[in-house]
Amino acid sequence: MPPSDRNGWMNRNVLATGIISLLSDASHEMVTALLPIFISLSTALGGLGGGAAALGLIEGISDGFSSLSKPVSGYLSDKTNKRKPWMVFGYITTGILLPAVAFVQNLFQLAILRISAWVGRGVRGPPRDALLSDSVEPKHYGKAFGFHRAMDSLGAIIGPVLVIVLLPMFSVRQTMLFALIPGFLSVLVVILLIKEVKKRGISREPMPTFRVSIKALPTGFRRLILAQGVFGIGNFSNTFFILAALLLLTPSLGAVAAATASVALYVALNIVYTLGSFPVGILADRHNKAALLGLGYVFNAIACLVLMLWRTDIAILGFIFIAVGLQLAFTDTAEAALAAELLPKKVTGTGFGVLQFVDGIGDLLSSSIVGILWVALSPQAGLLYSAVISIMAAVIITGLRIPKTRSPDSVH
Repeated sequence: MPPSDRNGWMNRNVLATGIISLLSDASHEMVTALLPIFISLSTALGGLGGGAAALGLIEGISDGFSSLSKPVSGYLSDKTNKRKPWMVFGYITTGILLPAVAFVQNLFQLAILRISAWVGRGVRGPPRDALLSDSVEPKHYGKAFGFHRAMDSLGAIIGPVLVIVLLPMFSVRQTMLFALIPGFLSVLVVILLIKEVKKRGISREPMPTFRVSIKALPTGFRRLILAQGVFGIGNFSNTFFILAALLLLTPSLGAVAAATASVALYVALNIVYTLGSFPVGILADRHNKAALLGLGYVFNAIACLVLMLWRTDIAILGFIFIAVGLQLAFTDTAEAALAAELLPKKVTGTGFGVLQFVDGIGDLLSSSIVGILWVALSPQAGLLYSAVISIMAAVIITGLRIPKTRSPDSVH
């Protein structure tokens, strides 16, 4: 059962999931920060000689395959009433396969490893978020998810900072191998610290089939899925912002300095994400979660519209990366807290799986579409597309009305 009010919201599982995500994100963000550089560098310099289209397709396809695993792992965590085994599998897969990108010799090999690692990332997500919602009282959802997202994004700061420190001393490939260390530690924490939560007040009737569970998801949650689906098809991978900074800064700074500056901007993005997530969680516990989510969509539109100016100005680039960091703080925290509030306890894992599946399909489409528009027309075309879609999603989500009461076991 969730901890009592005497214990508040911080408990073993909340703390452990935060530490796990910090370590895991430090690992995979090291590789993610290097991917645009690794792909775009010529083969003579140890890269793969690709471009924006290759980056977009690999990122999008990886997110798409990841999304396919999410409803399944979420449902199975509900059916077995076990969250931990799926988390262990997911963190092991991601922690080993993603750093192995350092050994690839072509784009096909990179795509295979990236996709496989992201399937593991997909498997672990819904059970982890369901475990978090199992572990706290509903009035603390915002703080619990805000803390988790802050720790997650802190790892996303540590990863690129490690890249900045290591890259002058090692090659891109060698730097990627260091990602094995935090990835391995994240697995140890899952195994040693995560504890299953025995939920009370849930009926002992057999778990309905996957199809019935999907149909039983509440109307309000379906509205959230619609908004996230629309936002998702315009919310391209953040690696495109790194690529844009790299392209803009290279003529004046040179390739190496521009790469370092681009990663530093990405660090700034994640600092904003980290500092903003917990305050957004507090706001989510006190105010309308749907409105906060809509505000996150608007921040994405602002970032894209400003980047359309395509100015080689570090202050403007800094503003853009800050706006993206705010977008992540608002959308990631408010989305998870809102989903936990809307979902019946019996299908929490399934609901998170479906929501993250929709997010992943959106990532598949958005990164691919933006990558193609970027190359075929111009970067501005892809950015305008994303901005318009983000505004549409904001309109949809702000119309959501949250029920004042709901049954924790209302699956029919």
